[in-house]
Amino acid sequence: MSTPNRRQALGAGLSISAIAGLSACGGGSVGAASAGDPVKGGSLRVGATGGNSADTVDAHIPVNNGDVCRAVNLYNALYGWDDDSQVVPLLAESFESNDDATVWTCTLKPGIKFSDGSPITPDDVIFTFKRITDPDDPKTAAANFTMLDKVVATGERTMEFHLSEANGLFKDAVAEYTAAIVPEGYDPENPVCSGPFKLKSFTPAQSTVMVPNEHYFNYEKMYLDEVQLLNFNDSDALINALLSTQVDAIAGIPLALVEVIDADERMSILNSETGMWLPFTMRVDKAPFDDVKVRQAFRLVVDREQMIEQVLSGFGTLGNDMFGPLSENYPEFPQRKQDIDKAKKLLAEAGYPDGLDVELVTAPIQSGAVESAQVFAQQAADAGIRVSIRRVDATTFFGEQYLQWDFAQDFWYTRDFLPQVISCSLEESPFNETHWDDPAFNKVFD
Repeated sequence: MSTPNRRQALGAGLSISAIAGLSACGGGSVGAASAGDPVKGGSLRVGATGGNSADTVDAHIPVNNGDVCRAVNLYNALYGWDDDSQVVPLLAESFESNDDATVWTCTLKPGIKFSDGSPITPDDVIFTFKRITDPDDPKTAAANFTMLDKVVATGERTMEFHLSEANGLFKDAVAEYTAAIVPEGYDPENPVCSGPFKLKSFTPAQSTVMVPNEHYFNYEKMYLDEVQLLNFNDSDALINALLSTQVDAIAGIPLALVEVIDADERMSILNSETGMWLPFTMRVDKAPFDDVKVRQAFRLVVDREQMIEQVLSGFGTLGNDMFGPLSENYPEFPQRKQDIDKAKKLLAEAGYPDGLDVELVTAPIQSGAVESAQVFAQQAADAGIRVSIRRVDATTFFGEQYLQWDFAQDFWYTRDFLPQVISCSLEESPFNETHWDDPAFNKVFD
């Protein structure tokens, strides 16, 4: 989501332990809902915030919550991630490297098809990765494939990925949802899909309707007839939609309201640990963030425990300015802690002995985003960093200036991300029996 040579992320201690919830109608508990046999049918209405006129169904450039939801449901990558953060096959049958991890051989599953019934072939995979890494128009995942020289078809279901340097974790890269496979000649305005659902209708900033892809390799395990993704302008509208049963589930409830919503007998909330995080981002080609000492100082002003309590209402774990805390490759190093004196010293060495003034751009793009900006401003003041908060709406944030703000926020889905904040109404829900075993149902909340 960023260009590494221009932006750097400040984790600010926020590695979110997210809340997810699903439920059955009629006032039953989650346990009761899980007891019956899956029954086909039903339309699931999901509410989310963050949509705008730039919403997309393009497989390779998802930005906001709605974009990501559409991407993971409409498209599949060669591999994916299970609930235990392990890489598992999706469209691929196998993906193995040579001895020095410079050539990876992929074999597609037999008989797999796109939503229009056409076969998924090595030519489609080659087209996909050319599209992602197009130097004139690089897509979201392009940075993951800087070492990819070419993809070569070697058979009806096989191809080789040739790398310019060894990469033992290349399978992880192709497992990202932003590396989903699309057909040769793909048109995002009329998308042919490789995932569990296909697009029925799409109105940016308003609604998306997806229906099962009858050509999907796991189609027989799908139960929902339809998924409606509905956009709301802010958290208040989202909560009201849930309470009035306008939607069955919502994504991104304010964490301060978790206990309040959970107290409503019509609601059910499931607490699920995730690898999602809310970074503060800095343009490293713009002053003052072009000085590494300033960036180091900004990391040291954060009281992470206080941030978790005040912003996440305790629903979080300590972050350490590194993403992927659930990954087996997550590095072990001393936990960074607040050190105001050292932060002041670094600022003085960088030429700011009296502190400095910065503008922080924030928006209600994810639960806790605006609140974390406010807490950061308070904490940074102790080191002489005077933060002016500029709050904009989500449409402006994700507009022409997105990825251009000197100092701003964002939200990141790492590969160990599980469902974030979801709550469901127990009234008028489609889950009159249960759809919990539906893999496509679970996809909705990735």
